[in-house]
Amino acid sequence: MTTLSFTFQVQHRDGGARAGRFTTPHGSVDTPIFMPVATQATIKTLTPHEVMDLGAQIVLGNAYHLYLRPGVETVHRLGGLHEFMRWPRPILTDSGGFQAFSMGAFRRVDDDHIRFRSHIDGSEHIFTPELAIANQQGLGADIIMCLDQCIAYGAERAEVERAMDRTHRWARACYDAHYASPALTYAGNARRQALFGIVQGGTFPDLRQRSAEFIASIPFPGYAIGGLAVGESKAQMYEITQQVTELLPGDKPRYLMGVGSPEDLVEGVSQGVDMFDCVLPTRVARNGALFTRAGRVNIANRRFAEQDAPLEEDCACYACSNFTAAYLWHLFKAKEVLGLRLASVHNLHFILRLMAGMRRAVQEDRFESFRREFHDTYRPTDEATRQRQKEKWLAARGA
Repeated sequence: MTTLSFTFQVQHRDGGARAGRFTTPHGSVDTPIFMPVATQATIKTLTPHEVMDLGAQIVLGNAYHLYLRPGVETVHRLGGLHEFMRWPRPILTDSGGFQAFSMGAFRRVDDDHIRFRSHIDGSEHIFTPELAIANQQGLGADIIMCLDQCIAYGAERAEVERAMDRTHRWARACYDAHYASPALTYAGNARRQALFGIVQGGTFPDLRQRSAEFIASIPFPGYAIGGLAVGESKAQMYEITQQVTELLPGDKPRYLMGVGSPEDLVEGVSQGVDMFDCVLPTRVARNGALFTRAGRVNIANRRFAEQDAPLEEDCACYACSNFTAAYLWHLFKAKEVLGLRLASVHNLHFILRLMAGMRRAVQEDRFESFRREFHDTYRPTDEATRQRQKEKWLAARGA
């Protein structure tokens, strides 16, 4: 069996950056693209119509969380993930491997499966490559991912290599399970789904080369770069991304998993990445951190308390078009839910506008000037702060 309903075309190149389009049973997506994360079949605090109005073409669902609650069979019985969450556009689901990995002491990995305990009720579960594929077939997403083993930054080379080899074996098993013998229960969904392989190998260039070459030898419709944005420096992330994109097929989409900082999106596009996802824009929004052209700001800062103007004058998002920064400051101080919603709208608008701007720049052969202008203006969170945030994030998940 092959997936005939997924196609990808690179429409224009400007240096390493590229603009393209892929098609799925639920519509086409223009790349480069950012996928907002609908962890539990929802973008937190926002409705599907609000997310579509922001320009989102595709969202990401989390197979681990949906498997545990409400359950794959429930979602399938209720019409599949698109109908369940009333999202008519394309959806990508991850395999759940990263979430199982992040269970820390509550998970065990061997060559056949990941064994983990539910964060909800402590019940024990197993993900095999075949089960990870069957779960995603049942959910009915347009793009699904192979089960892989992600390793925390700083692991010994031998551990990273073992995880990489395991990821390779699982990739072959996932490919066979999806394309050679799809689960009979969900065979109809499987014929419409594109399965992406995932490159691992940590920050070891030789392992990344081996992994990219192996995964690219399997004719997946698309390829992902996993195991980054897990604690390494930005310089390391950019170096590995550049290396891997150069090794992956040029006629297939490239997906950098878990990356969503504005500066990382710009650098990823410059290196030929087509797809990104991350919880960052909405997660930091709910904590009052808002993206601006000059960098991230904290709306709870006293300097916004009397700003009788939008956070950004030229921002067309609903928050900036209708409310002052002083009002946003008030909402966060008063702990009003509307503050979380408006901040999420603003950050997603910022990110999706950034992606659209990069696509236009590639099409008009001016991406490098776009990139320079962005870096001249935008000041990212400093590396030390970023590392503390990453460590706190990993610690909260037992990694």
